[in-house]
Amino acid sequence: MTQVNMLEAKTDLSRLVRLLETRQEEVILIARNGTPIVQMTLAQKKPKSKRIGVAKGKVKVPDAFDEWDKEVEDMYGGTI
Repeated sequence: MTQVNMLEAKTDLSRLVRLLETRQEEVILIARNGTPIVQMTLAQKKPKSKRIGVAKGKVKVPDAFDEWDKEVEDMYGGTI
């Protein structure tokens, strides 16, 4: 764990982020007057959502859904 003062954090932000990205540091503390104020860590990656089933439980299919096939078939004079 590294602790830096506010001025050093402003000046060397890119270097500090690189230390986290390369896993040379897990946590960087930013201090004001020697007192830690902020803890800097890597952000957690969001897991990718699965596309299949994304609307599961959100859509209600009416009970008469299949009956509409016959109605549409009659409207267009063909078979489905």
